[in-house]
Amino acid sequence: MIVGKLIDRYKRNYYIPYQDLKDSCESNRLSAIVVSTLLLVADLINLIVILIAHHSHLSENMHSTIYLCIYTPFNLYIFIHAKKAKNASNLVKTIPTYLLLFVGLSASVFNFYFMETPHNGFLTYYITSFLFLFLFSSSPFVFLLELLITLSILVPGVYRNFGLLSTVDAFVLTGIIFGLSLYKRRAEKKHFMLLKKQKKNLVAQTFGNFTLLYDGKVVKFSRSKSLELTAYLIYKNGSSVNTKELIAVLYDERANSARYGASLRNLIVDVKHTFSELEVQDFFISEYNNFRINPEVLQCDYYDFLAGDEQAKKHFAGEFMNQYSWAEDAAGFLDQKATK
Repeated sequence: MIVGKLIDRYKRNYYIPYQDLKDSCESNRLSAIVVSTLLLVADLINLIVILIAHHSHLSENMHSTIYLCIYTPFNLYIFIHAKKAKNASNLVKTIPTYLLLFVGLSASVFNFYFMETPHNGFLTYYITSFLFLFLFSSSPFVFLLELLITLSILVPGVYRNFGLLSTVDAFVLTGIIFGLSLYKRRAEKKHFMLLKKQKKNLVAQTFGNFTLLYDGKVVKFSRSKSLELTAYLIYKNGSSVNTKELIAVLYDERANSARYGASLRNLIVDVKHTFSELEVQDFFISEYNNFRINPEVLQCDYYDFLAGDEQAKKHFAGEFMNQYSWAEDAAGFLDQKATK
């Protein structure tokens, strides 16, 4: 009975289905690329230092060499996985984040026991936990599971090296970290529910000419190409698009990035300003020189069509964002899909 009530309370306050976390999972993927890149750079620098400065004393640095031989390929795999997961499911996009947590936590065990530096191991455990908490969105219980597994391995060494009080502190701090993860998830859930309400007002009509409406009125931008920029990102259905691709689409495939970069930046400022004026939250998102929209916060006939909605299929008459040449192939694809 008590367990059932706890599960119901968790679902009510903290649970968000993966299919509804498209925006968060894409943010996780992009953050994983950045973090894994930084780790790879650090690994390579350490490896070069060992090979150049300590090549005659490799045996004295054997533990460090083993560490790098294990974690450098692992970080490389995470980077490749995150890059390839651009069009993957939400769950697949999140896997690299949990792998990064595993890398950090297992590194704390490696430092504690194999490198024989308990202080570094203990510190690595907490740094990894707090960085993961603030950089990524994750299931609190998956997060807790990885923490508890690592802590159970560290506890004997913590007690042996630091005593009973430090062992108790380890459990207390882990509990605090878990509590913060629940607090963060609760805030994410509230924000998610707010965005679901916003979805009723933001509408994209893509069949025929592209039109963007908010609260029943056409959204007007200061620059003509700002609407096309928004249309292309809606067409990409939440996938990230980099600056080079946007310049090629909006200006020309042969357009020079240096020349048109300033123009694109002006469009981005215009789009952000327009949605800010309308008080539209978390729709247009820019991260690490990548741009996308959050498809969870707008109504769109194109998205309904892709989801198999019969009414959307009936409304499609072979026309898709007619004013844009890049949409011609998409119109053909939708036409084929509609006849199946």
